[in-house]
Amino acid sequence: MIAGPCQLEDDSLNLRVGEALARLAEHVPGGIIYKASFDKANRSNVDGVRGPGLDEGLRALERVRAATGLPILTDVHEASQCAPAAQVVDVLQIPAFLCRQTDLLVAAGATGIAVNVKKGQWMHPEGMRGAIRKVEAGANLAGHTVGELAVTERGTFFGYGDLVVDMRTFARMRASCNVPVIFDGTHSVQRPGLGAEGTSGGAREFIAPLVLAAVAAGAQGLFLETHPNPDQAPSDGPNMLRLEALHDLVTRAVDIWSRVHSRSGDA
Repeated sequence: MIAGPCQLEDDSLNLRVGEALARLAEHVPGGIIYKASFDKANRSNVDGVRGPGLDEGLRALERVRAATGLPILTDVHEASQCAPAAQVVDVLQIPAFLCRQTDLLVAAGATGIAVNVKKGQWMHPEGMRGAIRKVEAGANLAGHTVGELAVTERGTFFGYGDLVVDMRTFARMRASCNVPVIFDGTHSVQRPGLGAEGTSGGAREFIAPLVLAAVAAGAQGLFLETHPNPDQAPSDGPNMLRLEALHDLVTRAVDIWSRVHSRSGDA
């Protein structure tokens, strides 16, 4: 599971979430990777809070790792961010809007660390194979073994401002990309541009049913943004899960995962 706040805040908030995730990690098959962004470069409004930036953000993530022992994931938006971020984090994440950016994908692959690519909200599942090939090409150009790769489903645009999750996506992306497929249960309930003053809205009440359905449908991992008080978070509050609700949802999801994989022989 990948989990954490949408963007880095102060050490108190970052560590509060990290410590809660560290306690939960022993109950999650495969453990938990702490996620937070040093820059939210695709905010709806130019005045939106973006985060501490690359240098201070990486220092903050180092402090989370030291305090919790959790592996770390963060987003990168430009090719030049990949190498310095890879010196600190365990996983680079390519945001959905950037999943076709060749230079960024190649640079991420060239670091040799794990890369998670989010599926663009407009793309069909099989289209993600091209993104994986670009990451692999980056590793080959750099002359080293490809790091672990994953793709993440985060919903598809439908109509105006809504996202829909097609449960067939997990099997289709796994077959076409031949890498683990993760479900982003929080961004999938986002309503881009439909919040107050043009910010992104969300429907938090649908996180749990979508997560449980996705695990039953074959998702091999989960991505969940979480916060002690989502309504006060600087970004993505309406579609973040309350930290206090995380344990119950994860327990239910792990139970379904165990049943699905024990029957399929994949556990």
